[in-house]
Amino acid sequence: MQTMLAHDEFAAPSRTLAGKAAIITGSTSGIGFGIARAFAASGAHVMLNGLPSSDIETTRKGLERDFGVKAAFSPADMSMPVEIGTMFDAALASFGKVDILVNNAGIQHVEAIETFPPDKWDRIIAINLSAAFHAIRAAVPGMKARNWGRIINVASAHALVASPFKSAYVAAKHGIVGLTKTVALETAEHGITANAICPGYVLTPLVEKQIPETARARMLTEEQVVRDVLLKAQPTHRFVSTEEIGALAVFLSTDAARSITGAALPVEGGWTAQ
Repeated sequence: MQTMLAHDEFAAPSRTLAGKAAIITGSTSGIGFGIARAFAASGAHVMLNGLPSSDIETTRKGLERDFGVKAAFSPADMSMPVEIGTMFDAALASFGKVDILVNNAGIQHVEAIETFPPDKWDRIIAINLSAAFHAIRAAVPGMKARNWGRIINVASAHALVASPFKSAYVAAKHGIVGLTKTVALETAEHGITANAICPGYVLTPLVEKQIPETARARMLTEEQVVRDVLLKAQPTHRFVSTEEIGALAVFLSTDAARSITGAALPVEGGWTAQ
């Protein structure tokens, strides 16, 4: 499997987001952490979110030390609207405002539709779709009051095309694009943009977990899944890096991108061009 790129390969060239404050859900690893790190490198204060772990305090302090910003952590469960509200309260207490919201939290389950467990469907929809609604609902009033805001929803190439055995994930990600467009229209006159980033396969813990699941569902080896299912979909035949996603998220958060709103931006090595 491809090795992840070094953290500083796409480091921000300047502190273009100095003084801004961001919440990034699902950001203790993978794409979310790549975005958080890119924001911190650009001067933004960041609130991490995810499951509590023994090394989260080290990670939080590392961002503060490396980039001279404030970094906070919320263990909010994205399937619980009350906890999402508590996360926003904590961000306001830490930073005084929330300028940028990145909805990245997500889970996956790979199984045929006829045996897909209903409880897994419900949880995937709750975390991958409904959580974004609750977070956006909490963020927009403050953004409107300041006449500035950036909402970035991390969707997926599966927001644009489908794959078998991923009914809940594909449904949620298609829903995220619809939600993004609606929010963009509602907030267009308030200095707020809403966009969806649609990555292809990134070698994150979420993808690593679905490799054996896909192998079982399709009766393939794990090596065949990587070569013939995952990377076959991407004409570049390589995994997208978290640094690439972070760099795009930073750009979308700058004033240079103020006229980009309601877009679903593919970052998937040409997957959906086929």
